[in-house]
Amino acid sequence: MKHGDYTILAGDYARFRPGYAPSVITALLALVGRPPAEIDAADVGAGTGIFTMMLAAHGLHSITAIEPNDEMRRQGVLASQKMKISWCAGSGESTGLVSQSFDLVSMASSFHWVDFDRGCVEFQRILRPGGRFAALWNPRFIEANPLLVEIEGEIARLKPDIRRVSSGRSGLTERLTDMLWSKSGFDDILYLEGRHVARQTPQDYLGAWRSVNDLQVQLGREVFGQFLRYVEGRVAALPTIETTYLTRAWSARRV
Repeated sequence: MKHGDYTILAGDYARFRPGYAPSVITALLALVGRPPAEIDAADVGAGTGIFTMMLAAHGLHSITAIEPNDEMRRQGVLASQKMKISWCAGSGESTGLVSQSFDLVSMASSFHWVDFDRGCVEFQRILRPGGRFAALWNPRFIEANPLLVEIEGEIARLKPDIRRVSSGRSGLTERLTDMLWSKSGFDDILYLEGRHVARQTPQDYLGAWRSVNDLQVQLGREVFGQFLRYVEGRVAALPTIETTYLTRAWSARRV
């Protein structure tokens, strides 16, 4: 398994990953400045369509999902077959979409995999003037639950030099506001944040861990298996595990 390759994780990703804070999605759509029924949106790096389907539920005029991984895209097509979502192969650097065709272009939990400069050029190309680009992540706010802090500590014990490359609370997100302001094609950069709580059964909670790419790559199969057994032992007797998620979003206007 390689960093960013979700091929064998796509099933667990589609079944067990939580959604994003609804209030943040409502705010991102409001920033577009048009009624949802008039918004044409492209969700790039859509994965299995978790965020795409949440957008579609607002009754947009059209929504196109772009995903480079065949299995993730297949899972997304299956999950959203009752919705009017067009699925296409493509990447953040090369969407294959028509220029100036969208009022909203989003990347949910995927912008950290894209070359920043090339991605911004592509998003500015496909956005209409005045349209909005949105990048968002949905990291866990483990501080709200001591059990989750304990479980996270086990990861550090197993691999002290662990580096969580896909976290929405580190790396790219630490400097994203300034990076977006540095792009001449964007202005009106805004940051939004909202918390929401997911209550998962032990089976669903373990399934969410099985969908985490960077952790499996860094720990390796054997150590990752040890970690899953540890987690299973800690949560098996619980009826539910309460996890607070922190939806963090950046919105930039195409000038």
